Amino acid sequence: MELTPAELTVLGLIIERPSHGYDLEQVIEQRGIRQWTDIGFSSIYYLLTKLERRGFIEAPETPATARSRRVFHATDTGREIAARTSVDLLAQLRPVPQPFLVGVANLPLLADAEYRRALGARLDQVEARIAALRQAEQAQGPLPLPAREVFSYSLSLLEAERSWLVSRAQVQ
Repeated sequence: MELTPAELTVLGLIIERPSHGYDLEQVIEQRGIRQWTDIGFSSIYYLLTKLERRGFIEAPETPATARSRRVFHATDTGREIAARTSVDLLAQLRPVPQPFLVGVANLPLLADAEYRRALGARLDQVEARIAALRQAEQAQGPLPLPAREVFSYSLSLLEAERSWLVSRAQVQ
């Protein structure tokens, strides 16, 4: 992989629409991107600098003053590397650390009632997250295809987990 997930996310947003750092922060927040990748508010400008140094983005118009916002555009090289990295991420199944499974692997430490209570608590959180995602998706109006797919995939995973939790926690 030639870009980190955070780098690819920022580059992808710039490919979608040339932006400055503050615009990127707003889109990241609105779409709930921090739920699935590590992009802190303070790291956006770091990532922009890194992508610019590597020649993947540029700000063609130099700001008139130090306080002017630099609008970044993807370069052809940036588009190519983003496409290659995206294909790699889509095509390759990679293990994802799941702390939940560490808890499951240690079930002998818990009484059945404790296990069911923990699953019930997780189920409440999953249902709240599903509701929040649906609300965020609807509040934004028409979304570009990548954003729609992220919402769809995220909701599908959460709904599958909800189904599993309901059957295990015996909560209806």
